[in-house]
Amino acid sequence: MNSGSHYDVAIIGAGLSGLAAGIRLAHFGRKVCIFERHNAVGGLNGFYSLGGRKYDVGLHAVTNFVPSGVKGTPLGKILRQLRIDRDEFALCPQKGSRVAFGPKGETALRFTNDFSVLEAGVASLFPRQADGFAGIARFVRETPLAGRGTQGSAREFIRTLVRDPLLEDMLLCPLMFYGSAREEDMDLDQFAIMFRALYLEGFARPLEGVRVMMRVLLEKYREAGGERRMKCGVRSIVVREGRAAALVLDTGEEVVAAQVLSSIGNAETDALMGSSRAEPPRLGYVETISVLDRPPSELGWGDDTIVFYNDSERFGYRNPPGQVDVRSGIICFPNNFEYGPGRGLKEGFFRVTCLANYDAWSNLPEDTYRADKLRWFGAMQGSAMRFLPPLSPPDALGRATVATDMFTPTTVEHYTGHLRGAIYGSPVKNPGGRTALSNLYLCGTDQGMLGIVGSMLSGITMANQHILRAQPERTPARGSANPGDP
Repeated sequence: MNSGSHYDVAIIGAGLSGLAAGIRLAHFGRKVCIFERHNAVGGLNGFYSLGGRKYDVGLHAVTNFVPSGVKGTPLGKILRQLRIDRDEFALCPQKGSRVAFGPKGETALRFTNDFSVLEAGVASLFPRQADGFAGIARFVRETPLAGRGTQGSAREFIRTLVRDPLLEDMLLCPLMFYGSAREEDMDLDQFAIMFRALYLEGFARPLEGVRVMMRVLLEKYREAGGERRMKCGVRSIVVREGRAAALVLDTGEEVVAAQVLSSIGNAETDALMGSSRAEPPRLGYVETISVLDRPPSELGWGDDTIVFYNDSERFGYRNPPGQVDVRSGIICFPNNFEYGPGRGLKEGFFRVTCLANYDAWSNLPEDTYRADKLRWFGAMQGSAMRFLPPLSPPDALGRATVATDMFTPTTVEHYTGHLRGAIYGSPVKNPGGRTALSNLYLCGTDQGMLGIVGSMLSGITMANQHILRAQPERTPARGSANPGDP
């Protein structure tokens, strides 16, 4: 759909942050168009079809879940500012997750959407660290939702309160896997955001996965009058006098916009301007997916929703020297959410995610690439199964498996356009969202907010801060909130 070549705001990328920004701006009368190179929305949090099944790309769980009625939370803010009824997202809470360390996960901390469960676990396993852990939680609660703009070290901060390296690693493992673009550490802002998202709030999931949320966002965007052009990416940004003067599309067409929001990443946006100022991403992931003919619980794997594991003395979070690092990772069971009586997934799912080296996967001959995927599929699942109850018979997983799939960093790069297939973007974040151009702003992962809720919150925040507050209101939709409303 295209009603002209001049817009108040052009948004690059139809991911969660781009859609959220588009909805917010359209509510206030801005003429907005989202440009997306691919044929589906969602970006790193989309879904795809294979063999008649729908697979979520990035969704293990929606973070920042809180029960209805809890005030002052990121989830509440996006629902209010995007005018989404809570029931439209149909979020179902997790049953419970674990952080398991040791060769077979002998040391484990359990956490649910009730923070007291994690508090009790820390007090039991690390009694001398309980006060320090309480201090960490207090710091996070007092940190503004958008962070304090610091790029300090999360590890250095934790060590001022917690003296046990094992607890330090166990707390950081899920937060890093779910949001850190830095090797071996996290920015303090990112730590506060993710600690709140995972531990103080929690996990949830719609029964049908991320496509439920995509349908809601697209409908809200259409209702608000926003335009989107699919299979129509931005090839370059024309720079004149320190401004984004025009966007050159893949078709060669030029589009003019008074303001531009880019949700595709800092380095990727720089590349559109012919620049390479942003620090490139380094961390990639590989994930295996097994579809089962029964719920994982019927294999004897219980009700774990997500398991974060590590078999080494210290948790290592870095670009591995080989293709995959199987020493640590994530196990996700999408079946294990509280979907309600008589409701559940029709098939079982067993997902394993590990750190991967982009360079070791790129430019391989096709036969080598396929063979390597097959080899690592088995190695990853074998490593992860050490942290689950043993199967009886031992080949029960193979017998129950009806379909499989696997993606690598090159898969992510191909289908999303993110450099080096990086999920969490550049290691250096830009909390303010400003760029070298006076009318071009970042939203999304490289602005610094993480996860599904964080991505939407980033789009809303950048739209409010740089466009709605900075320019006179036009014709807000009936009943809309003020641009500055929190």
